[in-house]
Amino acid sequence: APRSFSTAEVRARCAQGSCLVRCRRRLYDLSSFVRLHPGGEQLLRRRAGTDVSAALDGPPHRHSANARRWLEQYYVGEMEDIVGALTVGFSFSFQSDPEPLDEEELGAAAQSPAQMDPRCKKVDEEKDLVDWQKPLLWQVGYLGEKYDEWVHQPVDRPIRLFHSDILESLSKTAWYVVFIVWAPVVLYLSWVSYTSLAQGNTRLFSSFTTEYSIPVHKYYFPFIFLLGMFLWSLLEYLIHRFVFHMKPPASNYYLITLHFLLHGQHHKSPFDSSRLVFPPVPASLVIAFFYGVLQLLLPKVLGLSVFVGGLCGYVVYDMMHYYLHYGSPKKGTYLYGLKAYHVKHHFEHQKAGFGISTRFWDHPFRTLIPEETFEKED
Repeated sequence: APRSFSTAEVRARCAQGSCLVRCRRRLYDLSSFVRLHPGGEQLLRRRAGTDVSAALDGPPHRHSANARRWLEQYYVGEMEDIVGALTVGFSFSFQSDPEPLDEEELGAAAQSPAQMDPRCKKVDEEKDLVDWQKPLLWQVGYLGEKYDEWVHQPVDRPIRLFHSDILESLSKTAWYVVFIVWAPVVLYLSWVSYTSLAQGNTRLFSSFTTEYSIPVHKYYFPFIFLLGMFLWSLLEYLIHRFVFHMKPPASNYYLITLHFLLHGQHHKSPFDSSRLVFPPVPASLVIAFFYGVLQLLLPKVLGLSVFVGGLCGYVVYDMMHYYLHYGSPKKGTYLYGLKAYHVKHHFEHQKAGFGISTRFWDHPFRTLIPEETFEKED
């Protein structure tokens, strides 16, 4: 049987810093989630001790079925005296007095206390399609047609991919490792590119014609660098949309397994902090491939200059991706809107919103997540 909580106990725990909210009688402890909430920590803190049933339907935001399912992971018990809690309310220093409720609302709140909103069906890890006590990578390929729906029902728990502890450790990366590994490379290659351009030997189209070739001066380096960052933003969008979000054939065990390794595991556990950035070892292989492509297409120094700008764009992207999951940007800022946009991609719009560091490419490719609208009630 679920544990019962009194109004006084909930009030005391919230006063001590916990963030408990309720839907009718059902009580949830969101203390571990407040910093991750896309609406900001203070928004949840202000709702501590209150009924969030109406807030789930908006405005300003209508929570998806996945968001409601996610909420059920924090269920802790039932309220003992729901009518008393509604009429008395919880008064904290950071919260205004609640508005009085009419008799109809009180009656509705007192009915069927243990009923769960059907949209809030929890992911039962004991009865799930996979065995969470074992590495998941070798299991997901057997899900077949059920894989796509399963992988887009997120859970708040870490994932183990491999049996081998060595492979498992190589698949995990702390956010700062990306900066430590690649920032010195960006600085060094930037210096090499600039000093090489300063020698005045780099010319564009020189392999086709010497008469009409264009000299590339060292003063062009900042613009070439920015071009590389811009091209990365396009590459980021294309990889995310067409590689990470490919829909593997239900009959192909290996493609399903590959998809889960590349990106599916991130959608299944979007707040696993150890898997929000790309590990340096596989990243170096991908980076080396694009370096080789640029060296084939452009003069050596020019290709290096574009490459280092793209590499910087990648570092910014990985740092930003981590922040969009674990940061708490100030409301109204660019990153605040981007965090809300990216979380919508995870929880509701998996076939749109592929831009991460920018929404720019979602516009021309028509994959922009639509703005929510609410009809005004009479």
